[in-house]
Amino acid sequence: MDAFGRILTAMVTPMKENGEVDYDVAAELACHLSETGSEGIVVAGTTGESPVLSSAEKCQLLKVVKGAVSGKSKVIAGTGSNDTAASIELTKEAEKTGCDGIMLVTPYYNKPSQEGLYQHFKAVASETGLPVILYNVPGRTAMNMLPETVARLAEIENVVAVKEASGSLNQVADIKRNTPDDFLVYSGDDFLTLPMLSVGGYGVISVAAHVAGDMIREMLTFFVTGKVKAARELHLKLFPLYKVLFITTNPVPVKAAVELIGINVGAPRLPLVRATEEEVEAIKEEMDKLGLLPQN
Repeated sequence: MDAFGRILTAMVTPMKENGEVDYDVAAELACHLSETGSEGIVVAGTTGESPVLSSAEKCQLLKVVKGAVSGKSKVIAGTGSNDTAASIELTKEAEKTGCDGIMLVTPYYNKPSQEGLYQHFKAVASETGLPVILYNVPGRTAMNMLPETVARLAEIENVVAVKEASGSLNQVADIKRNTPDDFLVYSGDDFLTLPMLSVGGYGVISVAAHVAGDMIREMLTFFVTGKVKAARELHLKLFPLYKVLFITTNPVPVKAAVELIGINVGAPRLPLVRATEEEVEAIKEEMDKLGLLPQN
């Protein structure tokens, strides 16, 4: 299974000053990502502020991004929620937009059991012909999907991958030990991409690729072609950027970073607010060290 490529970007959602989604800038940003290493683009995920987007906004974003990068990058729809019926409905609507796959986050707040997680994902997957990426992010959802649950879900034909953001390499190794070779594990944390590759990870669904996509793709290429030392050196070079892009709640820092490269993605919607001046300066400093800022 290699439908999506090794580097995907969880795209931010551009907003106008009045808080409306800026679809023109969304198309511009999608093209930028496609041209700087992203083989796939995840729309309306956590980094895209999915909790504060309406279903209509999500579907329109999918149409706009698909139109902008058609034939260049895959488009994956974030259709997960903590309501199984709502996730199924949004997945069906997303499929109509022509997207290439869906990503389903573990249900947040209601804290289902492992059996509940299995039944939730099974129910959504059974209602679509699209390939499904599971998304495990306990820091956001208060629920860790265990490797044995992932292994059960991997038996479903169209459940093809997991975005793992538990922070546990042991968990990644257990998933790889107990799933088919063609079931893909993506890092959900930029700073763990290289370590996860070493235990069988396939790629990354990245935040930092908004501004450093070419460098991250180069690191992945180094690793898969056996140039491990070069991959490690690039990983360590990028590490301060990875850290500063989580200096406060995602996607606040990365929206500031994207504005620093000249793409006006605007502020996040409440309850999130813009990065502070001090945070922006810290982000700018690390981007400058990597030569990522526009040259005057």
